[in-house]
Amino acid sequence: MGFIIDLLVSAGVILLLAYILPSVHVKSFWTALWVAFLIGIFNATIGWILGGLLNLVSFFLLEAIVSIIVTALMIKLVDKLVGNFKVDGFLPAIIIAVATALALYLVGMARGEDDGEYSLLQQKEQPKTEYVAVA
Repeated sequence: MGFIIDLLVSAGVILLLAYILPSVHVKSFWTALWVAFLIGIFNATIGWILGGLLNLVSFFLLEAIVSIIVTALMIKLVDKLVGNFKVDGFLPAIIIAVATALALYLVGMARGEDDGEYSLLQQKEQPKTEYVAVA
């Protein structure tokens, strides 16, 4: 269920940025959904290998920046593969990567996926107190 929510959030961010940025072109929501799916698959395969290599070079000091750059590279790769999706330049790809990462972080935080914190969307179950009569 979390993957579907993340996919829908990513597609929504891509579609929103297509309306805001003049250098990002998406034909429909279904195209944005397909693009979000491909970016996720490429990040999990090619991006994982590329991110690992770049993090070794930076000694894991710039892991978040490397992750954003790798995601932007995957966005440009999907740009070349999908006909109804166009990103003019590398800066809009970085903006999409940052906005998607921020949105996914906020959604994950709202769903309670951050180190056992309380969720904003669902209530945690309180432990029940039992009373025993002693004679």
